[in-house]
Amino acid sequence: MSQPTRQLFGTDGIRGVAGEFPLTPESVYVIGRALGHDLLRAAAKPRVLMGQDTRQSSAWIADRVALGLASVGVQVESAGVITTPGVAYLARAHAFAAGVVVSASHNPWTDNGIKVFSGDGYKLPDAREMAIEQEIFSLLQNLPPEVEPQPMPPSLPGASQLREAYIRWLAGNVSTSLSRYRILVDCAHGAATAEAPELFRACGIPATFVHAAPDGKNINEACGALHPEALARLVAEQPGRFDLGVTFDGDADRALFCDGEGRIVNGDAVMLLAGRDMQARGALAGNTIVATTMSNMGLEVALRRSGISLIRANVGDKYVLETMQKTGATLGGEQSGHILFRDGDATTGDGLLTALRVLDIMARTDRPLADLVRDLKVFPQTIQNVRVREKLPLTQVPEIQRAIEKAEQELDGNGRVVVRYSGTEALARVMVEAESEERMRALAEDIASAIRTCLGA
Repeated sequence: MSQPTRQLFGTDGIRGVAGEFPLTPESVYVIGRALGHDLLRAAAKPRVLMGQDTRQSSAWIADRVALGLASVGVQVESAGVITTPGVAYLARAHAFAAGVVVSASHNPWTDNGIKVFSGDGYKLPDAREMAIEQEIFSLLQNLPPEVEPQPMPPSLPGASQLREAYIRWLAGNVSTSLSRYRILVDCAHGAATAEAPELFRACGIPATFVHAAPDGKNINEACGALHPEALARLVAEQPGRFDLGVTFDGDADRALFCDGEGRIVNGDAVMLLAGRDMQARGALAGNTIVATTMSNMGLEVALRRSGISLIRANVGDKYVLETMQKTGATLGGEQSGHILFRDGDATTGDGLLTALRVLDIMARTDRPLADLVRDLKVFPQTIQNVRVREKLPLTQVPEIQRAIEKAEQELDGNGRVVVRYSGTEALARVMVEAESEERMRALAEDIASAIRTCLGA
């Protein structure tokens, strides 16, 4: 018997355009009520921690979710503007029944989303999200009389103490002095703006911050982890000034880097250097790393030389984590910069933690970032995003299947083809790796063209 398909929850919570369903004032209020009912089934007096990013819509969405929670008797506390992993950590460390983050991560400012962590700091399992989703639709059909939202201050009493506790925990993950490193930090005009400066000061790191002036509409705009070339260019234009650069996305659950000469270092490279370090310290369980179908073949080759195996999971750090839990792996992540360290207390990808771990490895090995990833030979890779009007199973569209199969036959094992739908946007993503860049681009365009013809918006 087939399982019902989720309509609201994607790979990273509920996401959409702020003000449009499912992020209207009415539906967001109902989402709070449904989540509250879910929590009340497990505890008599649940407490929920809320956090948000810097988008213009985040405050009113947080207010409405909080109002929905409060309407069924759930106590809500706010940490104000804080990173997504900060909420995950605090939910677990301070015994909240759940943590809720209002953020659309790397999406444009017009989008927003609602992410939920359970009290153990992990994202909700699919089955629980489905149960909440079904109640949301049920409640929407029987909306209670409209209640005007009571404005919720961005920082309730105690919020600064919560954020400080998160920063102390992050700083405690560093075992060596990092004061020798000069860093350029791109905050993406997002949530990292609230914690990164204080964290780097606490660790004695001389850091220069850019894109750290959010105005509600500039989050991720030509900056941040979605545009690592912006950081790389700034570092390259000032030779000798910085040892490396780090850039976060809007909610800082991912981090990308560049070395001192402005060469981009992505999540694959971070997994390589972190995996080797953990292996040397006996902390890499099973000598295994979990990545996704999007990680480059070059990572597999480099890890194999170090005696490390790579397991591939579905795209999404949620699914990387599920595979890590099943296999006992202590390191996993995505090429996009979500890195999950399970040799400590982290339960989700944390860009700030990733930055500290990379710096700590550099300090302990006394090697620059470029040297730590020098032998990673990346297969040419391209990703084409095609906007689609509907997400039909690709196996049900013969023209697309033929294009994929033709590409795989031409590559004959010397490359990879991955075609999938985005979990958060109406996009099909076509990824092709090949030894020849010309062949790679031609094959990707063939598949993308088939998708545009059959499913294009």
